[in-house]
Amino acid sequence: MTRVIRNVKATGKLVTILLLIAITFVYAMFQGGFVSWFLFYSFLPFGLYSIFLAIYPMKDIQITRKTNQSEYMAGESFVATITLKRKIPFPLIYLIIEELLPTQLESSNQPKKSKVILFPWFKKEIVYQYMIDSIPRGEHQFEGIRLKTGDLFGLIEKEGFIQVRDYFLIYPQYVDMIYRQLESRFEQGSTSSNVKLQRETAIAIGIREYKPGDRFSWIDWKASARKNDIMTKEFEQQQTHDVIIFMDRTKSEQFEQLVVFTASLVRAILKKGAQISLVSVGEEESIYPLRSGEIQQQQIYYHLAKVKDNSSIPFSQIVESEIKKIYQPVTFLLVTNKLRSDMVQIVEGIPLRHANLLLFVVKERATQLSRDELEVLEVIRKRNIFVKVVHEGNYTDVFLEVSKS
Repeated sequence: MTRVIRNVKATGKLVTILLLIAITFVYAMFQGGFVSWFLFYSFLPFGLYSIFLAIYPMKDIQITRKTNQSEYMAGESFVATITLKRKIPFPLIYLIIEELLPTQLESSNQPKKSKVILFPWFKKEIVYQYMIDSIPRGEHQFEGIRLKTGDLFGLIEKEGFIQVRDYFLIYPQYVDMIYRQLESRFEQGSTSSNVKLQRETAIAIGIREYKPGDRFSWIDWKASARKNDIMTKEFEQQQTHDVIIFMDRTKSEQFEQLVVFTASLVRAILKKGAQISLVSVGEEESIYPLRSGEIQQQQIYYHLAKVKDNSSIPFSQIVESEIKKIYQPVTFLLVTNKLRSDMVQIVEGIPLRHANLLLFVVKERATQLSRDELEVLEVIRKRNIFVKVVHEGNYTDVFLEVSKS
């Protein structure tokens, strides 16, 4: 219906121009004289231009979008170069070009605007740039470019939309963090596992005959020479170090800081060679099994790029439900923006002889705990649970205090 109305208006304007040309011509024929003919010939070029503009095909314009990067991290500058190419060099007095930004980017700071007015005239190629100073984390779908032009009198206006689709997934920021492994508690007592996680750095306690699958670096050359057979080092059995991160996705104004902190945790722990699992429950449930390596980090970062604070289930309920399914010795890291009274029951219910538990409360700069949160903090600390309030910008050494406690 809207298109029909638009076409009717355009036809009406075109008829108006034809009538004006006809009226000035009739006036010149009947009136005669210099003034009347001057009026006719003066209006004729503008009238003809408007007629040709009305039939000029906007689909003649081809548009490409080129960005300064193929992948982005939150906070980086997004620069797009828009190139318009025309086959017909029809003179355009002005051309308004507008990139239809995704909703999440409409309020972003733009040092170079995504909507500009240019004066191309006969140019067959037009190039302009726009810039978003700090692109936010998330999924951003770019649909296309809106064009608008017209004649001098505003009688004829042409609009067009040219589809140029691009999809960008903006990954979360992270901070280089120094992760220190904690002591692991077992039924027999507490033993320190504060050693390197790779087997090559474990202590050799003996030698044995070579077995298929042993690494070249494990061969003991002196023993091999004495025995006249290939001998490999026997290593002390190491304790595995598995970490499970619970991410609080209840609605919060400080959720972005929580995502940055979680991304930093994941990167630091995996860098140490440990296995990691992420439990992230909102409108959809995302639970990543215990794994290590680059692929695990990529999968978790892909999730963190899209994650939203849309959980309707209390964080404590999610933690309680998932912890019941875990039986092996692990370290639990709970990451939240707010301390709630129901967290006390959760930390009391975790069998700490089988696990370590650390609770991180992520806050913006200069944001203090409320009175209720301070009360909960005091109760949890009396249960010998490590709780750390982490402020934005102070993520690097959060485990320094952990290692001393």
